Amino acid sequence: MDQLALLLLLLLGAVVSVPVGDRLGLPAPVLMTLVGIVLALLDFVPNVNIPPELILPGLLPPLLYAAVRRTSWRQFAANKRPIFLLAVALVFITTVCVAVVAHTIVPGLPVAAAVVLGALVAPPDPVAATAVAGQLGLPRRLVSILEGEGLFNDITAIVLYHVAIAAVVSGTFSLPRASLELVLSALVALAIGLALGWISIRLLSMLGDATLQVGLTLLVPYASYVLAEELHGSGVLAVLVTALYLAEAKDPDDVLMRLAGHTFWDVVDTLVTGVAFGLIGLELHQAIRTAVGRWHEMLGWAAAIVAVVILVRLVYLLPATWLTKQLHALRDYDEEIPMSWRETVVMWWSGMRGVASVALVLAIPLNTANGSPFPDRNEIVFIAFGVIMATLVLQGLTLPWLVKRLGVRADAEIGAAFERELAIRATRAAKRRLKEIEDVEELPQELSEQLARGASDIGARISPDLGDEERREAYEQRARRLKRLRRIQGEMLSAARHEVLAARSEPGADPEVVDRVLRHLDVRSLR
Repeated sequence: MDQLALLLLLLLGAVVSVPVGDRLGLPAPVLMTLVGIVLALLDFVPNVNIPPELILPGLLPPLLYAAVRRTSWRQFAANKRPIFLLAVALVFITTVCVAVVAHTIVPGLPVAAAVVLGALVAPPDPVAATAVAGQLGLPRRLVSILEGEGLFNDITAIVLYHVAIAAVVSGTFSLPRASLELVLSALVALAIGLALGWISIRLLSMLGDATLQVGLTLLVPYASYVLAEELHGSGVLAVLVTALYLAEAKDPDDVLMRLAGHTFWDVVDTLVTGVAFGLIGLELHQAIRTAVGRWHEMLGWAAAIVAVVILVRLVYLLPATWLTKQLHALRDYDEEIPMSWRETVVMWWSGMRGVASVALVLAIPLNTANGSPFPDRNEIVFIAFGVIMATLVLQGLTLPWLVKRLGVRADAEIGAAFERELAIRATRAAKRRLKEIEDVEELPQELSEQLARGASDIGARISPDLGDEERREAYEQRARRLKRLRRIQGEMLSAARHEVLAARSEPGADPEVVDRVLRHLDVRSLR
């Protein structure tokens, strides 16, 4: 089996793992990690030969962009304090605790190398948090905080990682310089993210065609990441800013772009997520190779660091959640925070490590500036993979059980109430616009009444229980007639499509003309 066959196998697994995971009650990313582990243990499966410096820029930009599309700046702003406490403060604390323990238990491990280990295992993975927690029906406020933590904590961890690597390689460290690098990295990323977002909006309006627009959205996150990294900024933050800018600047009337983009990014998210977590499992051979002859000793070190990572998150979350709730009670903060100990426990157990940690492990240099081997690199690699596998597999497999056991579920009534509110607002907006048109155009009474009923139907289609009983009954009657009409029209259009498609195989038929007519029928079928 060569590298191409392995990639195709991972892509196939990414697609199949979704329905299989649903049937088994397992998150698809965790299932793909298990698949990768199994493949890594098979002799005929080759080692993955991907340069470490290409893993983060190759996988993170589309995954981050897809995750941001499901949220909004308003959600981040509403949860700014919990996200800051998790994405910045907790990453620093975890890094320090892991570094102290690792420096203590691993003989001869330098402090700077211990900080490298702490930084690369500190951040929970944004993709794991979104993919695993998002499938469990958790309260929206809890998912928003987990998504925000996962999306922003990589920024802190990667900066700490680079500072620690520089200290090991060069043998020097300057706290003021490290602090300045952190600030400059954020400023550069913000500037690039906003600039590319602004440029992208203009390019999207110039292109006009939905196919070209969707293609551009695939290039934008990569461009944002690479440009920021080239200018010594945070590529992760640049992608987040660009994605949020584009999400907030959507054109409400660009229906084709929205439908095509939604489908396209669902496909990209599924495939890239599957490949990313499959690679995590496949990289297990790295850890196995480094532990030959020292299994007992290195497993003990890995278990100790796993315990530190998990316990620090719990010990930190309990007072942090209490403090945030107290501040929320004292002042009118517009924040959505976990309101029960059950939600706090779920948040604690959702700290899976993933793609970013793997990429940072593989990117550790082999040698320092003076040519000597990077101190204790094998030990760091093994311990890091132990943390990644333990948190991702152990927590990922047991999180659905824990959520069910604790009874943490999204409040369906809140979602239904908001849906009804949006239905009412949409109906009122349609009626206002109809009134404005009637003020400047003279419409026949029959047409005006039909349009008014159509405006009411807009809300009824969104929320069927909207309106009084008589109106609902009238709508249901119209819906039944419309359903019958659409069924018959669907059969007619199906016959038309079969006839046009059959013409594609006839001698002298121009396939481009056939495809153009078929596209017209397809669009008509969606109406």
